[in-house]
Amino acid sequence: MAAPSTEALRHSQKLIHFILTHMQQKGGMLSFEEYMHLALYAPGLGYYHTGTQKLGAQGDFVTAPEISPLFSYCLAKQCQDVFTALPGNTQYFILEIGAGSGQMAVDILTQLEKDHCVPQCYYILEPSPDLKQRQQQKIQALRPKGFDKVQWIDQLPETPFSGIILANEVLDAMPVHIFKNISGVLKEQMIIRSKNPTSDKTFDYHYKTPSPELSIELEALCNNTGINLSEGYTSEINLHIKPWIQSLSQCLETGIILLIDYGFSQQEYYHPDRKMGTLMCHYQHKAHTDPFFHPGLQDITAHVDFAAVAEAALLAELDVLGYTHQAAFLLSCGLLDFVKEQNFRIKKDINTLTSPAEMGELFKVIALGKGLDIELLGFKMSNRLFSL
Repeated sequence: MAAPSTEALRHSQKLIHFILTHMQQKGGMLSFEEYMHLALYAPGLGYYHTGTQKLGAQGDFVTAPEISPLFSYCLAKQCQDVFTALPGNTQYFILEIGAGSGQMAVDILTQLEKDHCVPQCYYILEPSPDLKQRQQQKIQALRPKGFDKVQWIDQLPETPFSGIILANEVLDAMPVHIFKNISGVLKEQMIIRSKNPTSDKTFDYHYKTPSPELSIELEALCNNTGINLSEGYTSEINLHIKPWIQSLSQCLETGIILLIDYGFSQQEYYHPDRKMGTLMCHYQHKAHTDPFFHPGLQDITAHVDFAAVAEAALLAELDVLGYTHQAAFLLSCGLLDFVKEQNFRIKKDINTLTSPAEMGELFKVIALGKGLDIELLGFKMSNRLFSL
């Protein structure tokens, strides 16, 4: 793992100073959720607001659309499945949230054009200015004739549309609260300035009684799961899921919301053996658990509780239409049908996307619907709604 450049370290120090200033304004303490938000999204300083390469071999991690176009071709088939189920003469749209490098949009539009099923518009809602610029450059270079179909937006559409909302590896980047069982009482993890002057760490942990809002959510979580937390048990909870799903529901008239991410059902997520939680950081393709390592230069993520997603969907008056692992979804959407040449590269890509030892089972797909009563293509091989 190469050491950061002098310029990169200087940038990280600017973000640390920004966080410390914000911490001082908040009385000398931040929740981990606030720290994670600033580390990732502080304007001009957070990880997703800088110009560093994040995706691909030269970045910090790689996502399925960068591994192979086969992933996006399968998503295009699911989109087509939804479009044909809409009432006749309905104009249909795609909204992709957090479009990464833009590769997924390129490949989905390519396949839909081949199938004569191009949407009225392909919206991209991208909070990262750097990624937005990279997406525009890539899509214009690879799909110049279809570039006019793509429209970048800064907020969700106010007028509800019909079609499909896509979010690949978006939920895992939402800031989370961290809690810990200390002497039989759940405490919230807070961030303070390190009191050890000899330490090379600027920040340290502190634990306090959770806020009333967090206390209510933690009590509900314990009641729902019936988990018996051991001393020191640590995990996360995402309080952004409910309002986010509600906002997506409000902008969808008829269609589905398709969310793809790594995560578990609630019982798996909060299993007694997973006592250190799921928080992970990614820097130059190395995974570790130190969120204080060069803030602003690394990604910070947490796995997704898909039962919480399903619960939020029901509260938002959405139907939970399907839940399965990535391998079953891609195979149901015709992954093998796209393979025309059985060369090593394609075999390697398929293995990465579908193998239980790679992305196949850790990554899940959940479909939330509105106004559609159909069996979705991607869940015909396996629909594990019962496991939520």
